[in-house]
Amino acid sequence: MGPVLSENALYRPLYSFLDGLLPESLDWVAYFLTGFAIVFLLVNVLLIFASVFVFMLRRLLGLFQTRLGPNRVGPFGILQPFADLLKLLLKEDVRPREADPLLFTIAPVLMVAPVFIILAVVPFGRNSFLADLNIAVLFFIGVTTVSTLAVFLAGWGSGNRYALIGAVRAVAQLVSYEVPMVLSLVGVLLLAGTMSLVGVVEAQRIPFILLQPLGFFVFLMAASAEMNWTPFDLLEAESELTAGFHTEYSGTKFSLLQLGEFASVIVFSGIISTLFLRGWENPFGPLSWPEVLPSHIWFIAKIFAVLFLLIWVRATIVRLRIDQVMAFAWKVLFPLAIINMFVTAGLVVAWPEPTTAQLWMMVAVNWVVAIVSIVGISFLMEKNRKVPTTTVRLVKVTPEVR
Repeated sequence: MGPVLSENALYRPLYSFLDGLLPESLDWVAYFLTGFAIVFLLVNVLLIFASVFVFMLRRLLGLFQTRLGPNRVGPFGILQPFADLLKLLLKEDVRPREADPLLFTIAPVLMVAPVFIILAVVPFGRNSFLADLNIAVLFFIGVTTVSTLAVFLAGWGSGNRYALIGAVRAVAQLVSYEVPMVLSLVGVLLLAGTMSLVGVVEAQRIPFILLQPLGFFVFLMAASAEMNWTPFDLLEAESELTAGFHTEYSGTKFSLLQLGEFASVIVFSGIISTLFLRGWENPFGPLSWPEVLPSHIWFIAKIFAVLFLLIWVRATIVRLRIDQVMAFAWKVLFPLAIINMFVTAGLVVAWPEPTTAQLWMMVAVNWVVAIVSIVGISFLMEKNRKVPTTTVRLVKVTPEVR
């Protein structure tokens, strides 16, 4: 057991238990079984959290829209997600005649795989992680791009024009929002001085949501677009594309696509909690304070707080048009990310090793910049807004035509 794994709260006790049962010559077996058990545990916990999130989403949307939501299957409707899953698994797996068999089959797998891979670098408690990579942020950014390929393959391989239009929209949207999402993380990395997610948490003497309000806003909006979340859910706009890229999917393949979509929301919420909300630490006091709650409870509470915020946005804001979605990426988020990057770089140059008082001065500067930037860009967008009715010309109809 290496020095890193010996400090891992998940790996150490399980490895010690298995190593004590096996002879010394079979240490590699204990190593393999421990890793397999932890991966199996994390995957199943994520599946359970996805079911809880689906129930939470439907119940909260019901409350926001003054209706009940699911309340039939099980006490208070808590078994509704499992009933839906059972229904999907029992449905016939239909494939269109014109679909590409390989692409049609591999797309759902590629949709789910990145979610579980990203989970490997997310620290969900003190000394509780699968892998502490020194390039974890870069790893996260690289793996998320695979979902773009999965959506495009699903639309292209379906042999359906509506699915193909949804896939083309997906490529344009996801590639566009990758740029501001990456730039929004530059400020976090400048303040933390590391690309390790564990290191980012440990560097947050003050939660980075206070030091990086503009970066948090840009990352939240860009991540919503990456997750195909309202108001950026044009990939499956049912009013114009039937169901978008997964129109032709049913049964198990459709359940995998839905699992990838809902599980990605949970993983992104964990990433947001890690980068901006101090991860597993108590967000309300200095790091030197004694622990009020176990670190895992803090992390889970922050995930559910972010999930509630996302559901609130989904229940409040209507879906945007495709031109509005693309304009928001390049005309709003991209300039805001550039402003945040340069302001943060200037503050880091001015105070390379800031004291607590200097950190709070940086908080004040960043909030002023964030408010002025958002209000200023909103004013410019409204000033240059094109009203569709102004482009319509009235045509006088002659009496003969009447």
